[in-house]
Amino acid sequence: MMQPIIHYSIHFLLPLAVALLFSKPAWKKAYLIMILGMLIDLDHLVANPIFEANRCSINFHPLHSYYLMPLYLFLVFPKKTRWFGLGLCIHILADTVDCWIMS
Repeated sequence: MMQPIIHYSIHFLLPLAVALLFSKPAWKKAYLIMILGMLIDLDHLVANPIFEANRCSINFHPLHSYYLMPLYLFLVFPKKTRWFGLGLCIHILADTVDCWIMS
């Protein structure tokens, strides 16, 4: 019961908190860009089945692989990609916490 609450809180409330704390004048833009990090879930479409409740996304889906995580972290540093990189990192964090809860 708590797993979806924790998972979606990290996905939606953590980016909101980050945007409000670090980009007060443009928090809506920062929040929206971070939420775009959810686009990496499109890789679920190549899985069979597309959704499985007890499957850990980390290193199962291609865009959730250990090989791409350093790239997501790197995107945090250039100013032009910072918000998107943060969104991707927060997304990976939410999925990692999800995997910890399931194990």
